[in-house]
Amino acid sequence: MKKWLVVFILSIGMIALAACGGDEASGGGDGTGTVGISMPTQSSERWIADGNNMVEQFEELGYETNLQYAEDVIENQIDQIENMITRGVDALVIASIDGESLTEVLDLAADMDIPVIAYDRLIRNSEHVSYYATFDNFQVGVLKGRYIEEYLGLDEGEGPFNIELFAGSPDDNNAYFFFDGALSVLQHYIDNGQLVVQSGQTDFQQVATLRWDGSLAQERMDNLLSGFYTDETLDAVLSPYDGISIGIISSLKGVGYGSADLPMPVVTGQDAERPSIVSIIAGEQTQTIFKDTRELAGKAVEMVDAVLKDGEAEVNDTETYDNGVQVVPSYLLEPVSVDIDNYKEVLVGSGYYDESDFEEE
Repeated sequence: MKKWLVVFILSIGMIALAACGGDEASGGGDGTGTVGISMPTQSSERWIADGNNMVEQFEELGYETNLQYAEDVIENQIDQIENMITRGVDALVIASIDGESLTEVLDLAADMDIPVIAYDRLIRNSEHVSYYATFDNFQVGVLKGRYIEEYLGLDEGEGPFNIELFAGSPDDNNAYFFFDGALSVLQHYIDNGQLVVQSGQTDFQQVATLRWDGSLAQERMDNLLSGFYTDETLDAVLSPYDGISIGIISSLKGVGYGSADLPMPVVTGQDAERPSIVSIIAGEQTQTIFKDTRELAGKAVEMVDAVLKDGEAEVNDTETYDNGVQVVPSYLLEPVSVDIDNYKEVLVGSGYYDESDFEEE
């Protein structure tokens, strides 16, 4: 559709929020401007925390905010961003559902001189991305790989052990970094036979999980267990995200893992979501990666504030994140590995959670 027609239609017919996901416009203070915040889904508690943290921090600086969630529907996110543009936001912060689907709507933003900050997920195939705020995504994978390496004693020559690999959504650029980071540690042990993938499924496309869907991961694990582990014991699962880990663990428990006779394999994760911390305390999930969304939100807020004041945002990476059109200047925050031994220190000690948050309901 031609851009002028899009603008015309939006102007007369999209003043109300298009599609589901909610419109949480929040009043800020002194006329500094309005920031549109587009988050992918409320099904993951980390995205809720991200959105709330940004709203709070933007408002502290005097900005108004328009926070919307697209519930993992690409068309919803595009419609919501178009609606924000029509309402006249001064900047956009976008955590994309599909990193390759936003080219046209970002063209529209550029026509309106609206800067765009990619939030935690790289937006691809667009020259209209000013900055990217994220964590060191390759290091996230490295931490998972090292955890499995140390937990099983691979670096001391122990093995062989059976492992199965899971990856994130193929439309999320970060998923490849997570997987490659983990395999940078684990591939050596797969090659020398200390780790055995009984299914033979080791390529990213074979192990990817669309939309990071825990139910899809559970279904795949069901198939792996029935197809390859009737006479074998699974010792480790590389999981990229806590929601996927919970699905995997449900499948494992369904065939008896977690008992004295059949211990739970080491299962990694990411995002330190409350259900997974409860699972770690219960001795089911083994590890997760903590990414402090307060810090990430703060970095995105700093970037927007700098751009709207005609300045340059602080970055620490100008080489890694090529979106197919340009290398996007980025700020990478450091992830932290969390397990039963340090969750209180890292998560409660930092004030991210209260100890009461982990009590079973």
